Amino acid sequence: MATTDADTVKQERARQLADAAESLFAAGVMSHSGHANLSARLDGERLLLTPGFVRGLRPEQLAVVGFDGQVLEGELQSVSTEIIAMHSTIYKARPHVGAVIHTHSPSATAFAVANRPLPCRTEPMLRFGQAEDVPVVPWGPRGSDVSVRGMAEVLEQRPTTASVLLANHGLLVFGPDPAATAHLVVAIEESAEAEIAAAAIGGGVDFPPGAQEAVRASIARASS
Repeated sequence: MATTDADTVKQERARQLADAAESLFAAGVMSHSGHANLSARLDGERLLLTPGFVRGLRPEQLAVVGFDGQVLEGELQSVSTEIIAMHSTIYKARPHVGAVIHTHSPSATAFAVANRPLPCRTEPMLRFGQAEDVPVVPWGPRGSDVSVRGMAEVLEQRPTTASVLLANHGLLVFGPDPAATAHLVVAIEESAEAEIAAAAIGGGVDFPPGAQEAVRASIARASS
């Protein structure tokens, strides 16, 4: 059977997700359990989703799922069926988003448990797409309508945020592709670690005015 363009896209997205998952473990930003879930948009109605584990993930283990929650190809553990709505809500709200990653990264999760937004006070957050505080989505049972509605409301209120903290749960990050999204996960976890460490020596300090514009100008100069 000939390979179609859709098959090629699916295979490439699957490889990108597997690579992103591996990069998160290599960066040391995963929780002790290694729990996470990753997805990539295939089109306006379907996404690729990790099957219920990410450690040692292979591209062929990913499932194709409809935004409506129906599993179209592959298999999902029951633990993953609960989070389909979490991922599809992001894709519906943000048409430009190509990938979503949820982790329990320890320092970021500390802010989620404290129900405290994570300030944007490190340059990697600016560079990798989170040039504002990471907001907190109010707690709701995993995958529930309460949780999904809270997420949708925060996304509407904060149209430029590329991440949210799920209260008493963990971190949810979204970006143009799996690699960029994974980079932002790492940047956020490092920033959360720095915030916690800075609290012991007087607390973090905000960027001076114009910092975001200065970083953008520096990136543009380096790219030219």
